[in-house]
Amino acid sequence: MSDRRTIFIGKKPLHAYVRAVVMAMEEGERRVQLVARGATIGRAVDVAEVCRRRNGIIAQGLPSEVIIGDIACSSETIEQEGQRSRVVSVLTIELDGVGDVPVKEEE
Repeated sequence: MSDRRTIFIGKKPLHAYVRAVVMAMEEGERRVQLVARGATIGRAVDVAEVCRRRNGIIAQGLPSEVIIGDIACSSETIEQEGQRSRVVSVLTIELDGVGDVPVKEEE
């Protein structure tokens, strides 16, 4: 198993997952893994790219550099009650935060 914090990508808006990465890195977890299945694979790629480029207000809370590490593509068989089993693609993207997390200014 990986020593990274795992964030499963689903159908929530993109910014929700970017915020999850920011929160993990603010808590000291500089090694994060995004995992997506099937139709959400594109959203995982978008999350990784937003974090890497530090685009948007939410992503400004990330360390000074976010590096996309290993990317793995595999498949899983999902068993569903009363239906045939399905094979679903799985994408795993590793992110590494390098540098300091910006200090939040008090309002």
